[in-house]
Amino acid sequence: MAQRRMFSPQIVDSDAFLDMPQSSQLLYFHFGMRADDDGFVGNPKKIMRMIGGADDDLKILVAKRFLLLFETGVVVIKHWRIHNQIRADRYHETQYLDEKGKLILKENGSYTELRQPNGNQRLTEVRLGKVRLGKKEEETTTPIPEKPKKEKKPKKKEFYQTLEYLKNIPEEEVKEFVFNFKAGEFDVRTKGKALYDYVLANGKEEKYKDFRAFLRNALRKDFGEKTQEQRERDKDIAERLKATQARKEVGTATREPVREPTPEEAKQNLERLRVLKQGSGIGKFGKV
Repeated sequence: MAQRRMFSPQIVDSDAFLDMPQSSQLLYFHFGMRADDDGFVGNPKKIMRMIGGADDDLKILVAKRFLLLFETGVVVIKHWRIHNQIRADRYHETQYLDEKGKLILKENGSYTELRQPNGNQRLTEVRLGKVRLGKKEEETTTPIPEKPKKEKKPKKKEFYQTLEYLKNIPEEEVKEFVFNFKAGEFDVRTKGKALYDYVLANGKEEKYKDFRAFLRNALRKDFGEKTQEQRERDKDIAERLKATQARKEVGTATREPVREPTPEEAKQNLERLRVLKQGSGIGKFGKV
């Protein structure tokens, strides 16, 4: 049996593991240090007495399925193959072959109990006892055909998830960027086109999932964000301009349109003008 054992953070850092009492976690580590090369522990009661563990700690590990318990009292560490990969020239098979024969190895490298085959059992579940570590022997049992998988339709991308977004930024979003960053509309659109050219030239379109966030980060780096005070001031100015424009539109709407004079009115206006000129002494050559 090997003298060194490893533990994967994938298991011991999980919430399910850390939610257990510390005494149960400690017992798990002791089992892991004393398990054979297949993860079996034949004397769990002895180890519990050695470290002062309680029966409840063992029950918790079994209930949480960090350990699998057999009728013989032997336990196996469910995620043993995730924790340890032992070289074939150093591997010694467990002596608990009957218990091992009741297990299968799942795709993710964890043990589970062998059940009656059904349509849901996958081809990749291998019955233990038919395979040896480091050898290419495959199980001789008839594989159960796997159900055909349904083809997943590709999810339709939102506009901001496409490269075209950088080239044609929606007007509302341009205004939002101007409101939040120290940049004008021209700056925003120019930066978007520059990023578009960069991504296209370097073939990095698949790298980015959110081009809106990509542009936002670039604007933050190049122009900086506005303070809350600046945003409030800009908002106030925008509201004043909007109110002024509204007043102008109202004044234009109420003003009477200029009317062209009728021929009779035009004749009367010319006569008045002639009388005014005579009264002021203005002749053909000016004032006399």
